[in-house]
Amino acid sequence: MANPGAALTATKWFGLSAAMWVQASAGNAYMFAFYSSKLKTVLHYNQLQVNNLGVAKDLGENVGLLAGFLCNKLPPWTLLSIGALTGFLGYGVTWLVVSERIQALPYWQMSVLLWIGGNSATWFNTAVLVTCMRNFPNSRGTVVGILKGFVGLSAAIFTQIFSSLLSSDPNALLLLLAIGPTVVSLAAMLFIRPVPPKAQQVLDPEEHTNFHYITGVCIALAFYLLAATCLEDFFILSPLVPKLFTAVMVLFLVTPLVIPIKALMPECCGAGSFEPADEESFDINEPLLIAATSVGKEQQQQDNGDDAELLLAVGEGAVRRKRPRRGQDFKLKQALVKADFWLLFFTFFCGVGTGVTALNNLGQIGEAQGYFNVDIFISLISIANFLGRLGGGSLSEHYIRTNAIPRTVWLGVAQVFMIFSHLLFASAWPGSLYAGSVLLGLCYGVHFSIMVPTASELFGLRHFGMIYNFLNIGNPLGSLLFSGLIAGYLYDQEASKGAAVGSGWRILGSGSSHWLSGTAVGSHTEHGAPVCVGAHCFRLTFIIMACVCAVGVVLTSVLTYRIRSVYLSLYGKSPRPSSSDLLSLYGKSPRPSSSDLRTLDTH
Repeated sequence: MANPGAALTATKWFGLSAAMWVQASAGNAYMFAFYSSKLKTVLHYNQLQVNNLGVAKDLGENVGLLAGFLCNKLPPWTLLSIGALTGFLGYGVTWLVVSERIQALPYWQMSVLLWIGGNSATWFNTAVLVTCMRNFPNSRGTVVGILKGFVGLSAAIFTQIFSSLLSSDPNALLLLLAIGPTVVSLAAMLFIRPVPPKAQQVLDPEEHTNFHYITGVCIALAFYLLAATCLEDFFILSPLVPKLFTAVMVLFLVTPLVIPIKALMPECCGAGSFEPADEESFDINEPLLIAATSVGKEQQQQDNGDDAELLLAVGEGAVRRKRPRRGQDFKLKQALVKADFWLLFFTFFCGVGTGVTALNNLGQIGEAQGYFNVDIFISLISIANFLGRLGGGSLSEHYIRTNAIPRTVWLGVAQVFMIFSHLLFASAWPGSLYAGSVLLGLCYGVHFSIMVPTASELFGLRHFGMIYNFLNIGNPLGSLLFSGLIAGYLYDQEASKGAAVGSGWRILGSGSSHWLSGTAVGSHTEHGAPVCVGAHCFRLTFIIMACVCAVGVVLTSVLTYRIRSVYLSLYGKSPRPSSSDLLSLYGKSPRPSSSDLRTLDTH
């Protein structure tokens, strides 16, 4: 007889492994620094125009309200298909323009294309995050840390492919961004699906151990990519060696499949290691996997039924409608009137908005400091970003279950260190770009692994897709204000001053620079766009970014003080979420009994 526990457990882990592949290919937005200079040269843009293209890309990457709205109405494979289509269209046409296979498009059309290409990430993120968090409700922080971590690590993965297989050609990179994520997501949609609600009755004693195994593999992959990047950057290697590095990287990515295969091995051998909590609750004639569409329909019908019953009770005077409290399920419009929601939003805005400013301008920052090849810095930020996301999720998960410490404590710590990273970028000391990149990547990654589970714990999972995607708007808003308006404007101003004054000079070595003057050196590209060269090209920009992060620290402190009681109620007595919290995973809420209605009526 088939063992439902083993099959359901394998389904969850196959889905998580496929989700990791999707996220590893979904970080196309982090590759902007590799082809932004090509855009600037081919289309004759200045830095402000290039930065605003980066803003359009960030808007597409983070404004996913439509995906959040549809995640409870459509199965995951539909969301993945939409993401594949938008990525292929946006980056595919951009590749045609940059490779000059078609005539250059107007500026607004290029902005729309990058918005469409970046928007693919919102569909990927929503599909895999919502599905996997519901499949693993007792390990939200760990799941988010792994999945969001792979988005950060994807830049290092793409960088490895870019340098070893694509000969550092920006045109080939854009083609890869159009085809690669599309193929991966179309293949992964076969495995990423919600397990039926009865999966909550399956006892998986190895879940904690399995997550430790995946975390170890992820950390090993990150340090492997770091070592490979450093070897390729500092040593002259045979052309075959980087290709071997890439092949080993692929082996790391398929290693997590060991877990679902191991779960099915006892079944294949005739012995099962997983037992349902109530054996009679499983029907041997019932399919082990419910189609994702069926789950979505049942969930929508349940939502409609619950809402209709509540409205009827309100109309009869049996119960007065009450707003949810922190820790319960909020709709987006209910969350928007809460101070905690806006504190979390602006805290996230201050951190990731300043971080994405450095990411979008990294090519020009390296150029200003005398580094003609910024591959190593992109890889450093990517790997540190991954470690920050993974570490932030695991660290916060450990301390809320042992001491009920709010996750936002670690958000405040990350923002304090981010202040120092911005000051390192502003100083432009020899070697400071290396240290600043690592520190920035770590702190930037922590923001994502903390914001996601914090939002789910404060406002519930029932409407999490909408709430998560609204909070994510803080990223492109920060990009618009800090990168598009401040950094781009100040850079062009400094470049114009340098062109007029023409003072200051630099000595360039193999990947290093030494500044003998604080004044910019003005020069021009072949198309006449001013280039700022000097220590102070981005100095004022990053001093402003450090001040913004200081404001974020204050906001985080206020938020932590306000929500500490929520974590005491959720985790102070039990290391697991409450039963009502688990019921919200599938859009179900307990129906009020007659005694409950009478009790509510007396309040």
